[in-house]
Amino acid sequence: MDSLSPAEVRVLGSLIEKDITTPDYYPLTLNALTNACNQSSNREPVMALGEQAIVEALNGLRERKLAFMFQGADSRVAKFGHRIAETFELERPETAVLCVLLLRGPQTPGEIRGRTGRMHEFANLEQTEASLAKLMERTPEALAVKLPRQAGTKEQRFAHLLGGAVAASAPQGLAQTEVPYVDSKEERIARLEAEVSAMRAEVADLRGQLAELKAQLT
Repeated sequence: MDSLSPAEVRVLGSLIEKDITTPDYYPLTLNALTNACNQSSNREPVMALGEQAIVEALNGLRERKLAFMFQGADSRVAKFGHRIAETFELERPETAVLCVLLLRGPQTPGEIRGRTGRMHEFANLEQTEASLAKLMERTPEALAVKLPRQAGTKEQRFAHLLGGAVAASAPQGLAQTEVPYVDSKEERIARLEAEVSAMRAEVADLRGQLAELKAQLT
């Protein structure tokens, strides 16, 4: 699988997190997903992705079968979700670990255990390390890697590999990547595209209901 862009990494991590922690509001609307990607808590680094960047990231994830768009008959707004568990055949512990690595970059097992609590409660550090081992040993492609110990540190950190190879000296998360703001024109276009897509789905649904009604009357 091709490496994910920084925006795709952030979108995927945000979808996974909200699926587990706020299931009543999942799948997410484009606006809710944008807020999740750019929130200031539990994100390293904090990013400022515009809606057009989010839409482009979603398109890339959907091509890789890592995300989907949902358009229900009872909703006028398109919603989005992830397919990480199905695509990579992951259990909840591994999904939780991968999620925090996507959202916060390289971390020690202790940091990972402390940050996955809302998604999965690891009883001890050994369980956390066991989930990391499953991600590293996955075939045909590993999803995580143990980084060499840095000078002056006691513990080694682990990183995800969905964004490509990770430099041992790289700072936490995506700090080396600058994500540009998207201007308001592009944001308006992204919203209109999502709204048009949702309206088309609604019209198709109404046509189906009309056809059923006609069949009942004849």
